[in-house]
Amino acid sequence: MAATPVWSVDPRTGKQREQVAVEATSGEVDEAVRAAHAARGALADRTARAAFLRAAAELLDEAAAHVIEAADAETALGPGRLTGELARTTGQLRAFADAVDEGSYLDIRIDRPDAGAVPPRPELRRYKVPLGVVAVYAASNFPLAFSVPGGDTASALAAGCPVVVKAHPDHPATSELCASPLRRAAASAGLPAAVVSVVHGFDAGLELIRHPLVSAAGFTGSIRGGRALFDAAAARPVPIPFHGELGSLNPVVVTPAAAAERAEEIAAGLAGSVTLGLGQFCVKPGLVLVPEGADGDRLTGALTKALGETEPGVLLDHRMRENFVSGVRERAALPGVEAPVTPGSGGEHTVGAGYLTVPAGSLLEGGAYEVLLEECFGPVTVVVRYGDQGEAESVLGLLPGNLSATLQLSAAEADGGPGPAAELIARVTALAGRILVNGWPTGVAVAPAQHHGGPYPAATSHSTSVGAAAVERWLRPVVYQSVPDPLLPQELREANPLGLPRRVTPAAPRGDARPA
Repeated sequence: MAATPVWSVDPRTGKQREQVAVEATSGEVDEAVRAAHAARGALADRTARAAFLRAAAELLDEAAAHVIEAADAETALGPGRLTGELARTTGQLRAFADAVDEGSYLDIRIDRPDAGAVPPRPELRRYKVPLGVVAVYAASNFPLAFSVPGGDTASALAAGCPVVVKAHPDHPATSELCASPLRRAAASAGLPAAVVSVVHGFDAGLELIRHPLVSAAGFTGSIRGGRALFDAAAARPVPIPFHGELGSLNPVVVTPAAAAERAEEIAAGLAGSVTLGLGQFCVKPGLVLVPEGADGDRLTGALTKALGETEPGVLLDHRMRENFVSGVRERAALPGVEAPVTPGSGGEHTVGAGYLTVPAGSLLEGGAYEVLLEECFGPVTVVVRYGDQGEAESVLGLLPGNLSATLQLSAAEADGGPGPAAELIARVTALAGRILVNGWPTGVAVAPAQHHGGPYPAATSHSTSVGAAAVERWLRPVVYQSVPDPLLPQELREANPLGLPRRVTPAAPRGDARPA
C-alpha cells in the first residue's frame, strides 16, 4: 500500500503548499513509542531534564523567524499573534525547567513513626513518579503553545515522561519545524532524541492511544474527536488517564446594574473577545446573558456597531469554515432568533463576525434551541435576553461544564459583599474552572495559580493544562513504608541529598497522651 502524503495547506487559498511527511504506519507508531519507552531512564536525571527544557526554549527562540513564517502560512493567524504565542511557548518551557529544579511538584511527604498513635503509625515516605510515555494530540488553534512544543509536551517532559506527539493536520510543516529543535535540545543535554517524536495521520492517532506502552494522553480539540479518544483510552485492557479539553461556551452574565453603568464599555470588550483570533480561542465567550430593557438595548446596539465594523478573516482551514457557516445558518433559522450582525461567509475563503440574539424564554423551551448551547467555533456569540436574575440562573442551569464563566458587575455590586452578585459567583463556580469578574476570558495567563479546565465537556479530568500544576497530570504517588534509608530513592533519603522541599510530620514526643 502506498504511503499517504501529508500536505501543508494554505488556508487563505485552500491550495496545497508542500508535502511535509507521510502518515505513520502502525509499525512506525510502534517504533516511536518503543523508543520513547526506552528513553525513560535517561529522563530520570532532573538536572538533564531542566537543561533540556531550557535548551529547547533557546533553540526555538533562535528559529523564531522560520517558525512564525511557517505557522502563519499554515494557519493565517498572523505574525503578531504568532510572535506572542511563541514567547508563551518558550516561556512555558523555561517555567517548567524552573519547576524541575525547585522540586515541589514531587510533593514529598514524610511521616515519622509513632508507636503511640492509634493505630500505630509506621515510617511513611511519599513522593510522585512519572507515569511513562505520554501521547500528546496537538491543537489546531494554537500551532505552538498547544502543539508539538506546547504545554502538554513541556509539562510531561518536566514530569520525566517521554512524549510522542500526534501532529495536527492543519500545521504539519510547523510541527516538523518545531520537533527538530526539541530533539537537538535533548541531544545537547545528553538525552536520547527519542524523548520527543512526532507522528502524522488519523490512524496513527488511534494506534497511539491504543499502544500498550502509552501511559497517559493529553488532548485539545473538539468534543467529537476528544470523546472518541477518551473512550478508546478507557476501553484498553489497561485503561489510562486521558486529559482532554473538548469544548466550552464560556458564559458571560451582564447584570442590569452593570449594563446601566457601562453598556458601551462592555460591548466593546465583548466584541474584542469574540473576534480575538477570529473567534478561534477555546475561551471565546459564546453565550452572553444581557438584561432586557433600555440598558441592554444600548449594549446590543454598541455591539452591533463594533462587530459590524470588523473585517472578514480566514479560519484555520476550509473544513472549519464550512462548519462555521453551516452552524450559524442552523442557529439563525430557529424561530425567534435574530442576527443584528449576520455572522457567516465573508467570501470564498473568509468569514465575517457577528452575533445572534434569542429571548431567554425560547432557550428555556429546549428542543431545537439546544443547539444554541453548543460551541460554534469561530467569530460568533449568542446574546440571550433575560428578564430577571431568576431567569438568568435558569439559563445557566441548562449549561454543561465550561472552561470559564464571566460576570460583568457594577462597581457597587463588585464591592457589595453578600447579595445577588455573590449568589451568581456561587452559581457559576459550579459550571467552570475559572471565574472572572469585569474581565474577558480570552488570554489565559501562564502562572502558578492558573487553572485551565472545568467540568465535562470542558475537560475530561479535574486537572489543568496551563500553569505549573499541569505537571501533576503525568505523575502518580508512591509511598515507601519502613524501607531502610539506603534502599530509598534519593529524593526520600533522610539526609535529603538533593535539597528538595518536603513536608515532615514528626513523631509524637515521649509521654504524649493519646486517647484510646
